[in-house]
Amino acid sequence: MSRSTGTVVVVGSLNVDQVVTVERHPSPGETLVATSMSLLPGGKGANQAVAAARRGAPTAMVGSVGRDGSAQVATSLLADSGVDVTHVRAVDAPTGLATVTVDRSGENTIVVVPGANRATDREALLTAAPVVASAAVVVLQGEIPADGIAAAAELATGRVLLNLAPVVPVDREVVLAADPLVVNEHEAALVLAQLDPGAHVPTDEPALVAALRALGVRSVVVTLGARGALVADGTDDLVAVPSPRVTAVDSSGAGDAFVGALAAGLAAGDSLLDAARQAVRVGAFAVQGVGTQPSYPTLDNVLPSVDLQDGSAAPAAPAAPAGGAS
Repeated sequence: MSRSTGTVVVVGSLNVDQVVTVERHPSPGETLVATSMSLLPGGKGANQAVAAARRGAPTAMVGSVGRDGSAQVATSLLADSGVDVTHVRAVDAPTGLATVTVDRSGENTIVVVPGANRATDREALLTAAPVVASAAVVVLQGEIPADGIAAAAELATGRVLLNLAPVVPVDREVVLAADPLVVNEHEAALVLAQLDPGAHVPTDEPALVAALRALGVRSVVVTLGARGALVADGTDDLVAVPSPRVTAVDSSGAGDAFVGALAAGLAAGDSLLDAARQAVRVGAFAVQGVGTQPSYPTLDNVLPSVDLQDGSAAPAAPAAPAGGAS
């Protein structure tokens, strides 16, 4: 039974993930033989919707797939996870594809072909205006056109969670509408440079957060992979949220698990800090399974806990940062 008091609406991408496992990543020009290959549902938007729904949030997905056989794969776990797919449109373009290569340590590389996701533009968002406007939390990423991102932010009457990954050019007003902006440390630097071209971009995460807040971003979450996250929620205080120690099997999609769980917590009325504390545990759970959506926990799963003896979160195998998963 859902504990949420509001709906999460995720506006974003839907893909098929072609997951290839290898002993190690190839060097440029090198050919390797993979150990396995599978086709799984993915896309940052769909991943985050499944993660939010599995954590108990009433969730709806706004996005686009092709009129092809891959569309069924891309949407296969959304409805099964309880996501409302009424606003997922079929368009005359191939369903998005992500080729994910995972090595034996769990590290991944990803190449994305947007395909039908390019159709989730301003015009598409206007047709979904009622559901976006009704959401307690609207979740956005960087895998759809910038005018679609902007339209969703404009239509939102609830909280906007902007996971600007990848970092694409968007209007300043879109970033300033975020509450929170969720990025990894590399994306934080790119967003800062986009907001204030020519400005000095610091290299340490606390200074990056401070600079983003000084430019008017309401709240910021910087994900740090296996180290957890940094949270700045409308005050001058910056709180480090450690992640549990786990052995990673596949880090792809862990950042999306974090974002979906964060949105679910916010929709349930949790503070940003409390939602982030739960989200790092969800991300740590996800890296222990193969693939993106199939690895996400439900409310029935037991999440790994932070070692309170040392408060640290650094497993030997890394978890993915927020922008590192499709």
